[in-house]
Amino acid sequence: MRPSLSVSQNGDRAQVLLLIQQYFGCGRLRPDRSDQTLKWETRSLASLVEAVVPHFRAYPLLSGKQRDFELFASVCERMVRGEHLTVPGLREIVGMAGQMNPSGKRGYRPELILRWLDEMKA
Repeated sequence: MRPSLSVSQNGDRAQVLLLIQQYFGCGRLRPDRSDQTLKWETRSLASLVEAVVPHFRAYPLLSGKQRDFELFASVCERMVRGEHLTVPGLREIVGMAGQMNPSGKRGYRPELILRWLDEMKA
């Protein structure tokens, strides 16, 4: 399990992504071949908790993405506490993650992960 935050722009707006990278002091730029955009992405739990989460707590998003952010921040904070290392904690995190960005692509459906966890316990 690894949290990830990304911002995508068309390639001609790479400067915006560079500014985001400089501001947060983390992440990397990479091409996203699925939609031909450029993406700033950070997957470092420490960077997310120390830089990104405090920023968006101080400057909340003015859209429905704020709800996703609150869930994301909670997942990151639970991971810092090691809750993802227990089956009950992981179940809660998977449930929270399943509520985020409902129109986004997922590698695995939350209900499939929960079923795998149930099978592991048996």
